[in-house]
Amino acid sequence: MDVIPKKSLGQNFLIDKNVIKKICEVGNINKQDNVLEIGPGTGKLTEAIILKKPQKFIVIEKDKSLIKNLNEKFRRNAVVINEDFLKYDLSSLSNKNLIIFGNLPYNISSKILTKIISYNKKDFLFKRLIFMFQKEVAERILAKDNTKNYGRLSIFSSWKLNARKIMDIDPSCFYPKPKVTSTLLIFEPKSNYVEFENSRNLEHITNIFFNKRRKMIKKPLDILFNNSKNIVDELKLDVKLRPQNLDKDTFYKLCLIYEKLIK
Repeated sequence: MDVIPKKSLGQNFLIDKNVIKKICEVGNINKQDNVLEIGPGTGKLTEAIILKKPQKFIVIEKDKSLIKNLNEKFRRNAVVINEDFLKYDLSSLSNKNLIIFGNLPYNISSKILTKIISYNKKDFLFKRLIFMFQKEVAERILAKDNTKNYGRLSIFSSWKLNARKIMDIDPSCFYPKPKVTSTLLIFEPKSNYVEFENSRNLEHITNIFFNKRRKMIKKPLDILFNNSKNIVDELKLDVKLRPQNLDKDTFYKLCLIYEKLIK
């Protein structure tokens, strides 16, 4: 491979043709769909997506050294944007039939997912997200309450999205080979979810609770609420429980109460 991957950008380029084919199949692209690919790298997945002939195709790549090659190969079939996705304005995207793909750098994968979930434009609709994560991160996203992997990312990811695992991907499918296994997840938006004034409030609450996940929930409740006893009674909480024992809906209820108190 001519391109030298940059460790600073967490680049591990997907090279396995069978995995690339599987990712495209999971995306289930039709000609009415708009597609966004985050971090196309050398464009192996990009090539496969183009064969599906989406209505509009945008690729966003942060690495300037890859842009020339991407433009030369794909400018007739895709809009190539040289930008950091974490700084990209999502309002510029089509809000209809949008499918987002991403072989995400391990060091910023959860930030990318959080950015998309946090975007609060009411009519921003996407059909599905197909993202690849470090296996450990994927397990945290999928974790249920009362398990060791359950935490902030589990709660935040489940707020607006339903996620399921497609498959694990061996390090040999990438260049260079990462030291860890990857996992492919698909996310689909929930038709109904709790609406918050600001998603940062949910992030704040889960941060307070899981900052010391082994401690009982009485302390974080006292930090967040002056009237914590009333809230304990209202939600019928056992203050001897630990954060991982509370289900996701309880955290959403706590966030709604919190938002009313800080108005």
